[in-house]
Amino acid sequence: MSSNGSLLDQLGIEHPIIQAPMAGVSTPEMAAAVSNAGGLGSIGVGAEDARGARKMIDATRALTVRPFNVNVFCHEPATARPDVEAAWIARLRPELTRLGAEPPAALREIYTSFRDDDDMVALFVETKPGVVSCHFGLPREDQIAALRGAGITLLASATSLREARIVVDAGIAAVIAQGYEAGGHRGVFDPDAADDQIGTLALTRLIARSFATPVIAAGGIMDGAGIAAALRLGAAAAQLGTAFVACPESSADVGYRAALAGDAAHHTVMTRAISGRPARCLANRFTAIGKAIADAEIPAYPIAYDLGKALHTAGKRKSEYGFGAQWAGQGAPLCRPMMPAAELLRTLIDELRWARHIKNG
Repeated sequence: MSSNGSLLDQLGIEHPIIQAPMAGVSTPEMAAAVSNAGGLGSIGVGAEDARGARKMIDATRALTVRPFNVNVFCHEPATARPDVEAAWIARLRPELTRLGAEPPAALREIYTSFRDDDDMVALFVETKPGVVSCHFGLPREDQIAALRGAGITLLASATSLREARIVVDAGIAAVIAQGYEAGGHRGVFDPDAADDQIGTLALTRLIARSFATPVIAAGGIMDGAGIAAALRLGAAAAQLGTAFVACPESSADVGYRAALAGDAAHHTVMTRAISGRPARCLANRFTAIGKAIADAEIPAYPIAYDLGKALHTAGKRKSEYGFGAQWAGQGAPLCRPMMPAAELLRTLIDELRWARHIKNG
């Protein structure tokens, strides 16, 4: 059996399509709808503690008996820089004041890395989600052993051949090849290292030719033709995120949806300003501010995100959505507004079949 077919069997899915986790946007309803339709639905718990993650897992399990993916963040803990953080608050104080909000006195590290969260590991060993995927790096070796011992299939993102080698050497079941055009946070292991900014198709092909481990292509893929292209280059499956943001099951707010349907979709920007890590976002007020700011002036992830979320909350109270984390990939203009997740998956499957038919015809 091919490694591609083996991966689909291992994931327990019928079709080579994975809905990206998208913490803060994907929901149990979305993940269950995708899994029930034969793909792999995903929820993101990187912004949750074990208690919040349990609620999301239980809610998803109440809606599907099929496997689904639970995504975690494996970043290195942040190094606080009080002077940089104070300057960051001062820089953005005028925006908060304009929105009628008081700036925080200090910034917090709002997310705990999975690498430091043994309660989350224990939760996964207990609840045994079918798949766990990792972003920003890998869990500790003992955590990997515990998850694998519980029968959980592990996936991990890589943005380069070097990162892919680390993933493969750790015995992870598949490498998620995240191209530079992907929406949301870059999965780079070290956000301060040089980034070759490799696109999805090139990265997929490089990893597929270099390793026997299956590859999942991620970034800029919005339809069946894109999925077919990735599969032809050696991917076992494709992961799509932006394509699902506009689904009714998404928790994207009205401002996010409006921006995705507008001109901003044609002008995505890679920025650190919102969270402290490079992430591709729809062009908005926050990304415009970020263009003029050096990376060294932005607090570390996720400390910077504490202020980013405060700005977004203040803006929403005034019906201003320009400070939102409106993550989207470069394929954003191909988004299909308000198509239910299950219907979108069926459409993608039909398009993939047609693309394959054309190739073989």
